[in-house]
Order: sequence, then structure tokens, then C-alpha cells
Amino acid sequence: MSDTQFTYHDLKSLTVARLREIAAGIDHPAVTGYSQKRKDEVLTSICEALDIDMHEHHKVVGLDKKAVKAKIRDWRAKRDAALEAGDHEALKTARTRMRRLRRKIRKSLV
Repeated sequence: MSDTQFTYHDLKSLTVARLREIAAGIDHPAVTGYSQKRKDEVLTSICEALDIDMHEHHKVVGLDKKAVKAKIRDWRAKRDAALEAGDHEALKTARTRMRRLRRKIRKSLV
């Protein structure tokens, strides 16, 4: 792998020794003192030097996220109405449905 093909996830799984080897081949002020740094410090330095985003982005796969979010907004309105009316059953139903929809989104993240 060349330096430009690394992702944060790839670098994170490497050993400190391998990260230090990669840092040795980079001429950037951020990686100065790489041999004395800990793994997380070397990882941060390499990501800064190679301009790699340190946040792992997740994507929703196999689900229409906009439609699910719209359903959650509908249930939120129903929950608020049930709360105002003091209807415990409707309140419980709305909260359960919202929770299930949020979990559905989280389960479809990749």
C-alpha cells in the first residue's frame, strides 16, 4: 500500500512498529519525533500529515433513511399529543415505535 491509499481504519489496525515505519517515510513537521511517540500519537501525526479524516463515516445500507426519519417525526408528534392528553397507552406505543425505528437505522449502518 502506498501512503495515499491508507484509511484511518487501516492505520488503526496496524502495529506501532509498522506505523513508525510509515512515519519514517513521510517528510512532514507533524511526524517529527515519531520514534518516541505512542501509537495514538503516531496515528494522529500520520493522519494529519497525509490529510486523512480521523472520523470513520458510516452509511445506511438497504434502508430509506429519509422515510424512516419521517416516520420518527410523525411518531414524535403523536407522542407529544399523547403526553398532553395523558394517554399512557398511546404514549408507550409512540415511544416503542420511535425506539424500534431508531434501532432499525442503527442496525443498517455499515
